[in-house]
Amino acid sequence: MKVLWNQDIVEREQVKVDIEDRGYQYGDGIYEVIRVYDGHCYMLAEHMERLIASAKKIKLTLPYDAERIAENLKKMIAVEEINNGEIYMQITRGVYSPRNHQFPTAGTVQAVLTANAIPFERPLDMQQNGLSATVIPDQRWLHCDIKSLSLLGNLLSLDEAIEKGFDDALLHRDGFFTEASASNLWFVIDGKLYTHPDGPLVLPGITKIKVRQLCAELAISLVEEAVPISRLGEVQECFLTNSVWEIVPVVSIDGNLVGQGEKGPITARLQQAYIDAISK
Repeated sequence: MKVLWNQDIVEREQVKVDIEDRGYQYGDGIYEVIRVYDGHCYMLAEHMERLIASAKKIKLTLPYDAERIAENLKKMIAVEEINNGEIYMQITRGVYSPRNHQFPTAGTVQAVLTANAIPFERPLDMQQNGLSATVIPDQRWLHCDIKSLSLLGNLLSLDEAIEKGFDDALLHRDGFFTEASASNLWFVIDGKLYTHPDGPLVLPGITKIKVRQLCAELAISLVEEAVPISRLGEVQECFLTNSVWEIVPVVSIDGNLVGQGEKGPITARLQQAYIDAISK
């Protein structure tokens, strides 16, 4: 497998992580996951915009400009001959020795970029049959809008859900839903679609951007406000969105069926519209 290491496409075995790389020691870095369809990076410009925004929020200077990073990602998927797949890219603040919690002085450390691409096909079974989920408290940090390497809170929430026998976790703070363990969260109530507004409590999802656009095109009423747990009994449909899964229904929550316990009509319309938009 060939991977992108800074500006070079090299064999995976050539990539070395220094013991004092701040990404390794602190999770001090950012990342993006980008879907590839028919050999093209989907919504690449939006991913690059979010990468830049995350970098600014943690005071990280990107090692190269976004245009050069995007071109190198395209070269990598061409070399690897990825038709349908996904790219994982991360940028750490780099090597700083000796280890120190304080951010290095600007210009003294070079950020380190790594990326790889793997084949991946649309998860049709998951998209058709849906997932089960459980409601648990959101105990992550208060900068969820940053696509940070520090994902331990997300991992703990997913692990708790799996240990309880569910596929995913629906997170809440102070009685209001935020998102799932690694996805934006959506509910249909009284025929209207609800999702948490962008801000520090949720990641500004790239698929979320597209769903907003599709709702406008399909005349689906979209309300961006936090849904209280107290309204869970009113939920007619529920689904998750992320760049890898696209749109996936949640058909049961804590053992109770959502609607009829199957993919609902609004979810189905958005799923098809999303797939159609990819080929445009």
